[in-house]
Amino acid sequence: MIDPKELGKSIRYERDKTGMTQGELASRTKMSRNYISDIENGRYTPSVSTLSKIAEVLEVDFYFAKK
Repeated sequence: MIDPKELGKSIRYERDKTGMTQGELASRTKMSRNYISDIENGRYTPSVSTLSKIAEVLEVDFYFAKK
């Protein structure tokens, strides 16, 4: 199982690589900016469906864990 803080860091890293803001990611995933922030800061562990939406928008593999 992945640590929520590490998952959040990975999501933030991928989002930053695209130049996308939290607000843009929130809009494209139909989630609130606060929820995206909470995920990126490790305060919430997103569901599989939420991770899938985020990965799709960021155009990355679904699996965010370090190899």
